[in-house]
Amino acid sequence: MLGLAVFAQGTSEFMLSGLVPDIARDLGVSVPAAGALTSAFAAGMVVGAPLVAGLARRWPRRGALLAFLVVFLAVHVVGALTGSFAVLLATRVVGAFANAGFLAVALVAAVGMVPGDAKGRATSTLLGGVTLACVAGVPAGAVLGELWGWRAAFWAVALLSVPALVAVARSVPGGAAEGPPPALRGELRSLREPRLLVTLVLGALVNGATFCTFTYLAPLVTEVSGLGDAWVPGVLALFGAGAFAGVTAAGRLADRRPGPVLAGGGLALGVGWCALALGAGHPVPALALVLAQGALSFGVGSTLIARALYAAQGAPTLAGGFATAAFNVGAAVGPWAGGAAIGAGFGYRAPVWVSAGLVVLAFAVAATTLRRPERAVGQETPLRR
Repeated sequence: MLGLAVFAQGTSEFMLSGLVPDIARDLGVSVPAAGALTSAFAAGMVVGAPLVAGLARRWPRRGALLAFLVVFLAVHVVGALTGSFAVLLATRVVGAFANAGFLAVALVAAVGMVPGDAKGRATSTLLGGVTLACVAGVPAGAVLGELWGWRAAFWAVALLSVPALVAVARSVPGGAAEGPPPALRGELRSLREPRLLVTLVLGALVNGATFCTFTYLAPLVTEVSGLGDAWVPGVLALFGAGAFAGVTAAGRLADRRPGPVLAGGGLALGVGWCALALGAGHPVPALALVLAQGALSFGVGSTLIARALYAAQGAPTLAGGFATAAFNVGAAVGPWAGGAAIGAGFGYRAPVWVSAGLVVLAFAVAATTLRRPERAVGQETPLRR
């Protein structure tokens, strides 16, 4: 049920990838400026996730989740009605705060529902809602945008939030976490653990690479691959199908074999971005690489989230918020960097090269800071009781 709500929110977060050109034309701004709406959403989540997680530490989980969903629904109604780019930008930030609060509480609730050695599977189940948003919600938003304009997609997200409200109200327990939460100072101290910080940095870089290319996937497909606008929803669905496959596979491995997923998957991810940048002008290999990169991006990313939660066991109420914030640092920086590369005149292949560079930087960080890789991603935590 939490995954259903995350599906609605993930649709909103990712759907701009198919709507950026339409929004730019309608509101009279450039494509990179419209792409900044994705960065604004991610920036709101960066600030909102730890802040709201801290404020909601003692709130009943069901009440907190419902409040965040109501705010999320309301800002999408405003976004669908406005004719101002500035107002639309503001709604993305407020909606991001609501999404951040929901995801931070939901991550803590999800891992609290399973045994201590199943955090990876719980995380992948919750994030399955995000990948399904890529498979179904984002392409559907692109179709709605193509038929009736980008505003129709915002109305669809608002309507999609209604059954999520009902599902959370009926399915999530009304109480707070078991027992009183740990002292806030102690949780914050736990979050300064070096291996956790390195894991969060790696997650930010990998997610930055994902969003850098994904945000500008529509113009890459139409301007570089030579496919028509009608192909955009299908290409977005292809990326989402890969993402769902990747997060599902990673969920089975993240608890017991994270090393091969992170090392092998990370290497393949960097090579794949380079291959996509070089082969984007050829539709068939480009489509195959979109599928592969969706799987690798979300498989590696979800594994890093799981390892961060393992490494942050001393901060049970704040871990979800800080993991959400770190990954959305990447989601904010990635589209900004890709837009800057496009604005500098390097063309629509440039964001893919930026993605490759971010993954290379992640490997450099890992190589210089993680002396013992197996322990660096939280494997100091026993997986047996």
